[in-house]
Amino acid sequence: MTSQYVTFGLVPAMRAGGVLADGAYQAHRDFLDFAVDGSPLLARLADLDAVSPLALDLGPSDFAEQVRTLLPEAETPLEGSRRVIYGCPECAGLACGGYACGAVTAVIERDGPDVVWRDFGRQTGRTPDAERDGYHDIGPYRFRGEEYRAALERLLPADGAPAPELPAGPRALLIGPRAALLARLAAALRRIGISAEITLDAVHAHADELRKYGVVVFGRTIGPDERDAVLGALAAARSEAVCVTVLAPIVPLLVAQVEQALDRTPDRHRRLLRLTAVAGGAEAEVEVASACRVRLVAHRLDRLSRPRTRALFDTVLAPGTHRIPLETRAVRGRSFLTAHTSEAVLVAPVAR
Repeated sequence: MTSQYVTFGLVPAMRAGGVLADGAYQAHRDFLDFAVDGSPLLARLADLDAVSPLALDLGPSDFAEQVRTLLPEAETPLEGSRRVIYGCPECAGLACGGYACGAVTAVIERDGPDVVWRDFGRQTGRTPDAERDGYHDIGPYRFRGEEYRAALERLLPADGAPAPELPAGPRALLIGPRAALLARLAAALRRIGISAEITLDAVHAHADELRKYGVVVFGRTIGPDERDAVLGALAAARSEAVCVTVLAPIVPLLVAQVEQALDRTPDRHRRLLRLTAVAGGAEAEVEVASACRVRLVAHRLDRLSRPRTRALFDTVLAPGTHRIPLETRAVRGRSFLTAHTSEAVLVAPVAR
């Protein structure tokens, strides 16, 4: 077993939601990821769409219970001292209502004063097949027990004290008339777990309320003067919201814009770095920092102004810059590309 120490920490992370090309919805989840030697552990699992048990949308008691399951003294329902490290982002469990979506588990045990994570693997039942489903290039990791417990226990309520305050869930403010487009966008955002409100008057909103929003979306009817007034109100309120303008009346594209705006991942932890597209060359450029699964989707309006969404590409990319051919029909006219990984979304117009 390894004798070399690595550091343990927790970092905010996001599983990006969205409206898929087939019309299905993918949930947005905010959670705390495990940082090993300062780097998110999930980023080492290239093709994994998952969240840790420390999902911020859990209730306080459920969240505290999940924290305790990561302490080696706590009981676990799995055999061999195994504990869930990452679970399904739609159900956050070992199975989705009978569909065995699985989870990544590891043995978490004490070794003297230290805590060790070892034997990582994917499992759908009580016992994993280590040879078939093991992550043989991950771990083992040895953490100093005091550092490990301190990182987790600070998330638990002290005796007689309220539970520590966790970041609030994502909220989007949509500015414009409650017309069909903003109403459909709000419904789609709520469907994937992002609170969304529509208003015509954000200028006179209370500063405390404005600070609750992570993104502000300006509808297509908002003119420069109205936009400037809202920006002034946000600045006066010291809001950190990211402002975006509707690119086109295509709901999956707008959801992707919101997800991109909500992403606060530090640059050093990002896997999806850049997306550009040129219709004349009929190709896209995607840059990734580490191996990850990337999906490319094209969005456009047809001649009758009907939205068209088409999946173009879906595979694991190695680190580096990749040139990906595009289907000419998918990017004709005014069109946009979205690149998706499990934790991030980028949006880019297709240059003519």
